Amino acid sequence: MARIPFGIARLDSIIGGGAPPGSVVLLSGEAGAGAREFIHTSAAMNGLYYGDTEAFELHYGELDAAAEPPDEIHYVSFTAAPDQLEREMAYTMEDDLVRAAVDHVHFRDLSPEYFQLSPIPREWYVGQTRTVSDLASEERRESALGALGDYLSEHAAGNLVVVDSITDLVAAVSGDMTWSDIALLMKGVQKAAYDWGGLILMLVQEETLAPTELGHLVDAASGTLQFGWESGGSKRARTMFVKEFRGVLSRIEAENIIRFETEIHEGGFDVSGVRKIR
Repeated sequence: MARIPFGIARLDSIIGGGAPPGSVVLLSGEAGAGAREFIHTSAAMNGLYYGDTEAFELHYGELDAAAEPPDEIHYVSFTAAPDQLEREMAYTMEDDLVRAAVDHVHFRDLSPEYFQLSPIPREWYVGQTRTVSDLASEERRESALGALGDYLSEHAAGNLVVVDSITDLVAAVSGDMTWSDIALLMKGVQKAAYDWGGLILMLVQEETLAPTELGHLVDAASGTLQFGWESGGSKRARTMFVKEFRGVLSRIEAENIIRFETEIHEGGFDVSGVRKIR
């Protein structure tokens, strides 16, 4: 079965074209170390494949023979509207590239479901102008976890889905949403993903979790990419480490790769070098 490209050119080439279909990948690490830029680039490059072939070939290159881009790209956020996400993506890569890509990225804003039980004023997350149908839907709105589950059930099969972010769900843990609910959702997503055959990327900030909680998420995922900062003299460098990944880690180990050096440029997140066992 064809691999689904992450949209990170050099990474995809090293691991045989991308992720195995049915993968749920957790992206965790330090703030600013590249995890968010990774998911922005992944969504944008896969969208660019359909939006501008010439720009895709310029910034990504040629697809691996074993790779097949997802039919659709979906970006789910609990706290940001589509225009905010587009602006954030433009912080990672050049504006023209983002504009060509976002027309082929389906954004789903779950902020109404996320904030509905909070003290946050409704106009902050649903806008100043609401129709009668908007008001009616607010009365029957489900939980953020339920809305995410329903969205995945409808759109994850054969597609790329980015979830930004599990950290937001952790911040919302209360009497109505417990940590065990989040852990069970992750387990359920992994089970269903095998049949869906797509690729799901889930972002999380390591600092927000206790080691046991992070361990639950890692255990429920097919793979975990860990992002961090390393200091060398007066310069800091971003790195990425494949902590665990069924169907991928063996390829990296065969190449004796222990860590990826990464960079962010006008084409987004990319791998700039690899560190091997000497």
